[in-house]
Amino acid sequence: MTAENMNQFKQVQGELSSAISKLLMVTENYPNLKSSQAFSELRVELEGCENRIAVERMKYNDAVNEFNISIKKIPGSIFAWGYNDAIYFEAEAGAEKAPKVEMNIK
Repeated sequence: MTAENMNQFKQVQGELSSAISKLLMVTENYPNLKSSQAFSELRVELEGCENRIAVERMKYNDAVNEFNISIKKIPGSIFAWGYNDAIYFEAEAGAEKAPKVEMNIK
């Protein structure tokens, strides 16, 4: 995992989160869509996906932390000669806030 790959991964994750947030915000303006059983199930699935992604991000960062520690200790440092620290996943600034969506429907 290079820094370039990690940046690309972060960008895609940000786009996915933004798209899901926008979809959920749009539904607030459409009562018929909001009350649809199929859409309600989709909404639950999307929220579940966001939660699973967050859990996997934490697992990845935990694994990176363990790797970085192991290459600095003996005997790991002997076998990891020339390896650099792995890169943690860090969300971009502002990713914790949902985007504001304004609907001007007439």
